[in-house]
Amino acid sequence: MQLNFKQLASLPIFNGICEEDLPAMLNCLGSFQKNYQKDEIILLESNEVRSVGIILSGIVHMVKEDSEGYQTLLVAMKDGELFGESFSCGSHLDAHVSFFAAAPCTVLFLPFHKIIHSCKMSCTFHHRLIENMVQLIGDKNVQLMHKIEVISKKTLREKILTYLQQQALDQDSRQFTIPLSRLELAKYLCADRSALTRELSYMQKDGLISYEKNTFQLL
Repeated sequence: MQLNFKQLASLPIFNGICEEDLPAMLNCLGSFQKNYQKDEIILLESNEVRSVGIILSGIVHMVKEDSEGYQTLLVAMKDGELFGESFSCGSHLDAHVSFFAAAPCTVLFLPFHKIIHSCKMSCTFHHRLIENMVQLIGDKNVQLMHKIEVISKKTLREKILTYLQQQALDQDSRQFTIPLSRLELAKYLCADRSALTRELSYMQKDGLISYEKNTFQLL
């Protein structure tokens, strides 16, 4: 698939870089593009991570699996977001999590060592790209802090409310649509799906929330 440079120029990772410079930049970095079907594995835990993935379309889930095969959803990422950056820039390249395509998606990969080290031509876009990368790594850390805040709550009801309050703040509305299915939300909350469904019903009866499928309202 041919790259849409106008679309790329609008992504946060390329903020401040002219659309006209993108073809030369991506060629200089040795970028490559891949397509994935729903539920396809992008990267497995323990694999080496040498490239940063940029989601051009679709949804990617960062998942941690325990020794018994139970999966916990850490972060759900959408168009324009990065994944793999925390591992590719670390001293240990092995991934400690897995990445799956939660929907059909297209990913642009940038080899990290070529991002962090300016080429012999000293292209000006390298410096801007590094600045953008640092900012996006900071944003990802905030997402993970939100996850910690949710799962640190003692009861399932408190976990649900904390997650919904975060979504309301992110979308600046007391009525909002969450990006996760019931099963995905259960994995995110480290909860049983049946228990989650039951608790949501109780919370609606208690007048805390109202919901229809994935659309919620805080009351």
